[in-house]
Amino acid sequence: MKVAIRYFTKSKKGNTFKLARAVSEAIDVPYLTVNEDLKEKVDILFLVNAMYAATIDKEVKRFLIRNKEKISLLVNVNSAASGKSTLKAVKKVSDKVNIPVSDKEYHTVASWLSLNKGRPNEDDLNRLKEFVTSLVK
Repeated sequence: MKVAIRYFTKSKKGNTFKLARAVSEAIDVPYLTVNEDLKEKVDILFLVNAMYAATIDKEVKRFLIRNKEKISLLVNVNSAASGKSTLKAVKKVSDKVNIPVSDKEYHTVASWLSLNKGRPNEDDLNRLKEFVTSLVK
């Protein structure tokens, strides 16, 4: 099974980066930013992202459009201080370009300013690793 990991973050806090690294550790696949297009078709793309202004960033949208022919199944992995998932926004873009999106996703809260201090924490990252390995078995 061919698997890839792409992530996008604007934050200097590193919440999304932590999630991408945990996915990588779970399945021993390198994690790259959405600035790196897929080189070949993948069975599963783990897209690690976060909520920005109530949606996903335009760089994530551009990545999906550029790589639409190379993604057999997209699995959304995300965090947000607001607690709101990015799945709906990812699915909206993916549906327009015919990328199948798994209804299974990993979502956790993230720390921002005084909200959700310390999140994602070790428990969050361990649950993410379990989630990822269950999909790649």
